[in-house]
Amino acid sequence: MDQPVEGVLQRDDVKPGTEQPCEEDLLRAHLYRLLAGYLARPPSDDLLNVAAGLTGDDQSELGRAIAALAKIAAGTDAATVSQEYHDLFIGLGRGELVPYGSYYLTGFLHEKPLARLRSAMTEIGMERTPQVKEPEDHIAAVCDIMAELIVGDYGVPAGLTAQRDFFNDHVGNWAPHFFRDLERAKASVLYAAIGTIGRVFMEIEQTAFSMD
Repeated sequence: MDQPVEGVLQRDDVKPGTEQPCEEDLLRAHLYRLLAGYLARPPSDDLLNVAAGLTGDDQSELGRAIAALAKIAAGTDAATVSQEYHDLFIGLGRGELVPYGSYYLTGFLHEKPLARLRSAMTEIGMERTPQVKEPEDHIAAVCDIMAELIVGDYGVPAGLTAQRDFFNDHVGNWAPHFFRDLERAKASVLYAAIGTIGRVFMEIEQTAFSMD
């Protein structure tokens, strides 16, 4: 779960660094990758098997959400979840949810939030891979960028200030609303657990960055 979401992003101007993220940061990156992996496309049986092997706890809302995801993943299959994904994000003309920052912030696609995100991506030497047609402000892409900033899969890990600035400008101002909607969506079953994980994780990130 710690590899970049295939085909979403690439970074072209940095050399590998020597700094190693701490264990807490690796766990943060794992959660961002988990969210990105389920939101970029319908999960494969292999990804569902990985989720089924996760362990949560009863001591926190995040732990309970992870345990719920594991239980649901263990009792379903890729075909069932693919239909759920279709109903949520594709549909007939449009899915139940529209997972783009511009839409959540302005009510329309391809608006100024997307332009600002593209500018920020250029500054950090990151770009969308040519074969990907989705706008860069898709929820999976911004989660993937956050994971990249934390662990530096394409180059040098970013410091907390850079992580905080990107989160506040391009994630924290809309992703929490998206994840709440995902929790409550009519089509959500497995994705209700993904929504809870995302919502609680966004709250944790917001609190941590506000204390930095």
